[in-house]
Amino acid sequence: MLAPASVSDYRELARRRLPQLLFDYVDGGAFEEATLGANRIDLQRLTLKQKVLRDVSTLDTSTTLFSQALSLPLILAPVGFAGLLARRAEAQAAVSSEKANVPFTLSTVGICSIEEVRQATAAPFWFQLYMMRDRGVVREILARAAAANCGALVFTVDLPVLGTRYRDVRNGVGVRLPNLAKLEFAWNFAIRPKWLYDVVAKGRPLTFGTLSGAVEGARSLGDLLKWTSATLDSGVTWKDIEWLRNEWQGPLILKGLLDVDDARDAVKAGVDGIVVSNHGGRQLDATISTVSILPKIAGAVGDKTTVLMDGGIRSGQDLTRALALGAKACMIGRAWAYGVAARGEAGVTAVIETIRRELQTTMALIGRTCVADIDASVLHD
Repeated sequence: MLAPASVSDYRELARRRLPQLLFDYVDGGAFEEATLGANRIDLQRLTLKQKVLRDVSTLDTSTTLFSQALSLPLILAPVGFAGLLARRAEAQAAVSSEKANVPFTLSTVGICSIEEVRQATAAPFWFQLYMMRDRGVVREILARAAAANCGALVFTVDLPVLGTRYRDVRNGVGVRLPNLAKLEFAWNFAIRPKWLYDVVAKGRPLTFGTLSGAVEGARSLGDLLKWTSATLDSGVTWKDIEWLRNEWQGPLILKGLLDVDDARDAVKAGVDGIVVSNHGGRQLDATISTVSILPKIAGAVGDKTTVLMDGGIRSGQDLTRALALGAKACMIGRAWAYGVAARGEAGVTAVIETIRRELQTTMALIGRTCVADIDASVLHD
C-alpha cells in the first residue's frame, strides 16, 4: 500500500501495528459478531440516487449540535482503553478533532484523564459516563467534567453487563492460561516493537486516567475489564436518569437506544439527545442493526430531541445514508481508533478528512449542497 485511501486501509495499518489482542479488542464484537456485520451490511444495502445537472459548485457540510457549530455532522465516539492503541491516544484524538472542528468524546475508561484531555485542547470535548455503584464517585467525575467545560455528557445505557466477546476470550483476556499459552500471549506483544516503544515505554501511565484513584491493582486489559464489570451498576433505571439530569446541567445524551418506546421514555426523561446504537455490535449479538431501526426512532422522536447514530460508519457515503434516514449526526468509534493506532494524531486527522471528502463527493453526486437537505428522498425505495 503506497498510501491509505480509506478507513478500511487504516484498519489494515492498525492490524499490522497492534498486538493481535488489542486489534481484536477494537475490531471485534459480541458472540459470533452477527450484529457487528449487520451494521455494515445494512448500510451498504442502501443505494443513493445519482442526480445530474445540479449546481453543486458550493457544498456546505457544517451543522450545529447543542449550540456548537461543527464543520461536519460527525462525532468521535468514546473508545475505552484507547490509550493502549497509541501513546496517550485520547489526547491525540482530541487534538485532531479540535483542529477538524468536530467533538471528541472521552470514555470513562479512557487511559487519559479528563484533565489531561482538557490540557491538550481548548475547545469543549464531550464526556461519556458509565454509571457506577458508588454515586459519590459519579458525582466527583461529573464535577470534574463540568470544571473541564465538557460540552455534553454521553451516558451509555446499553451496558448493564459486559457483552461476551469471543475474540477476547480466545486471546486470553481474563482467562487463566497454562504456562505455554502464557509464552504465546507474551510473544503476541514482543513481535510489535514499535507499539511497545510508543505505548509501553513512552505512553505511561497505562491506567484509567479519570478513575485512577478508584482502580487498584489493575495490571492488564483483563484486570481492567474485570474491574469494570464488577463496578458497573446493573440496577440503573429511568429514575437514575432523573437523578443524572439533576446532577448535570449541560446537554445530556443517552447512548445505546434501539427501541422506539425507549426513545419516547428518553424524551419524557428530559434528555437533550439520544444515540441509536448497539454498542458497535459488542453487546447483544441477536439485535437489530442501528441503521435498520434508525428511521422508526427518528420518525417517533426526531422532532422532540436530537437523534444521533453510530454503528458501521466507515465512510462519507455511510454518513450520508444515516443522515438520509433521520440522524442529525453520526458517531465513529472504530474508524478513529484505527487511525490513531496506525499513525497517531495524523491518522485520526486523515480519517476525519477522508470522511469529509467522501461526504462532499457524495453530496455533489446526489445533487445536495448542504447536509440539512439530505433526507430520505436521496435513497432508492
